[in-house]
Amino acid sequence: MAVPRRNTPKNEDPRPLGGGVGWARVESGPDGEWLVRAISGAQAQKTYRCPGCDHEIRPGIPHVVAWPAEEIGSVEERRHWHQGCWDSRGRRGPTARRW
Repeated sequence: MAVPRRNTPKNEDPRPLGGGVGWARVESGPDGEWLVRAISGAQAQKTYRCPGCDHEIRPGIPHVVAWPAEEIGSVEERRHWHQGCWDSRGRRGPTARRW
């Protein structure tokens, strides 16, 4: 008999990073180390502007929040990105508009 899959994290699952801003993972790239948190559509309550494409991320749209790993907990450094824009940032970089 198969054991049902556990859908909720156990206490020993990945620890929260980023000074209490939620679950985050560390990603390394040519632009440095980043803390990245996935935001579900249900969690997305506000409109943000993606620095990758300069388009809006509207409420209800899943996306990611990223900030430099050395800026743990710094709200000012967090940016909301479309997942595709985040994944292709090495090829495109942010738009001309400064954050």
